[in-house]
Parts: sequence; structure tokens; C-alpha cells
Amino acid sequence: MHTVAVAAFDGVVGFDLATALEVFGRARLPDGAPAYQVKVCAERREVDAGSFVLRAPWRLDSLIEADTVIVPGLTDLAAPTSAPLLKALRAAAARGARVASICVGAFVLAEAGLLDGRRATTHWAAAAELARRHPAVTVEPNLLYVDERDVLTSAGAAAGLDLCLHMVRRDHGAAVAADVARASVMPLERAGGQAQFITYEPPAASGSLAPLLQWLASNAVRDIDLDDMAAEAAVSVRTLLRRFRAQTGTTPMRWLTHHRVRRAQHLLETSDLPVERVGQATGFASATTFRDRFKELVGVSPAAYRRTFGSQPL
Repeated sequence: MHTVAVAAFDGVVGFDLATALEVFGRARLPDGAPAYQVKVCAERREVDAGSFVLRAPWRLDSLIEADTVIVPGLTDLAAPTSAPLLKALRAAAARGARVASICVGAFVLAEAGLLDGRRATTHWAAAAELARRHPAVTVEPNLLYVDERDVLTSAGAAAGLDLCLHMVRRDHGAAVAADVARASVMPLERAGGQAQFITYEPPAASGSLAPLLQWLASNAVRDIDLDDMAAEAAVSVRTLLRRFRAQTGTTPMRWLTHHRVRRAQHLLETSDLPVERVGQATGFASATTFRDRFKELVGVSPAAYRRTFGSQPL
């Protein structure tokens, strides 16, 4: 039977740990047999999880021998990581185990060197810090989870459910994963490429372009080009491009597209406007352009985004 080891350590996030236990522990094969043997593994028998003390039945040698290893998040990113845990994670990966992290558990995998040269994600609020500490890791702050086959990472909180369901689906197919989702009273997994549910503000300009950004936000529904922007800012197009890049880190048209998509996200979440009308109301010239730009930035289509985040009647 496929063994899943869930790492437990002082300061572990209880929700993340329980996520893995629930998903893999509930998984059943078509004949009703358990799909996984799930083990909670720790360096010591007792683990201080903050609001409760956890007794782990298995030690780190069981983690090394597991087929899949899950590393939950930790409450204090400044706390030192256990050297024996890091050694066990490296040993498990070396012998071919699939290794995954939930939320800021990615910091543990990165410290173990298992994310070097790979794409990874984590909780949106910690993504910049992960990139700062571990420049060899390509951090994808917008994604729910990243599947690098033998190493997987998820964003925060509920994204761990998506990742674990994705792994069940990879192992045993969509039907088994769907049964787990129903048993856990949660929706079927969202695509890993979907953006985390957080409104990303593009870099704001604190200098001379601040009035222009306000004007763009107020007039985003109009058909605006670079000449219009330059005229509003009373500069040449060349000067506009140079100043815009210096003050915002992006281009004027890219900034405007981001703003329109953020507005579209809000309308998809809170209104019942048809998708085509949402595109029109946010300044996109055509439904095709709207869908293309939305999927490029958010990771899923406008319709898929609404199914996940739209307001539902009680």
C-alpha cells in the first residue's frame, strides 16, 4: 500500500497537518479498501503545536521510507528548522519519495535544498520572503499549487486541499478523488494554475505618475492607447514609457490590463452580469480579448473563476 508520511514538528500549523490526514485518510479505492496508509512522523513522540500537543506514533525513519511525504506549514518562519527533519527529507527524496508542502511548508523544503532549480509556490503573503531567502527557487506567487512531478508545493490554507486532491487524482483517478471531495464536503479540486484568491495590486506610483494612474483607473472602460496616456501626463510617449517603468516596474498598457482584470474579478464575484458584459464593462474591446487576457493573468477562464468565487445564493 502507498504510504503517506505527514511531518510533525514544533510549531506545525494544525490545519495544514489535518488537511493531509483528512484527504489521504479518507481516500478509498473502488472496492472500499483504503488507498493509503497515513503516518504522522516526528523527531520526538510529543510535538508542541501551540494550542495542543500532538503525539506522533512514528519517527523520522518511517518518513524516510514513505512513498509520499507531506510537510505542513509552520507558525514561525523565524524559528530554526530541525536538522534531523531536514536530513530525513533529503534522504526520502534521494530514495525516490514524492515530497510535497502545504502553505509555508515550502520554506522547509527550500531549506532542505529540494526546491533548488524548481518552480514552487507558497502562501501569497510569504512568497516574497521565500524568493528572498532562496534565490535558486522560482517562486510562483499567484498559483494555488505547483506540480513538479516528484516535488509539489501549494499556496496557503484551502489550497492544501486542492493539492492533496490533485495527488489523489494522479494516483488513483478522478473518481476516487471525487469521492474524497464528497466525503469531505468540499468542492472538487481547482486547477493548480488558478490564481490564489487575493487581489493583487500592481505597484503604485508615488511620484509624478500618481495622477495619471488615478485617471487610468477612472477611465479604464474607454479605449485608451499610449498617445492618450502621454497626452494626459503631458509628456512624450518615450518619456512616459521610461517614467512608467521606473515608477511602477511595468508598462502602461500592462498596468491598464491588470487594472481591468482586477475590476472584472470583482464583477464576476459580486454580480450576475454575463461574462461578455463583464468584459465590456471593464474596457476590453472584445469577448475573445477579455477571455485571453483574463486567463493569462488569473490562470483560468472568467467562467471558471465565477464558478469558484462567485456569490452563491444561500
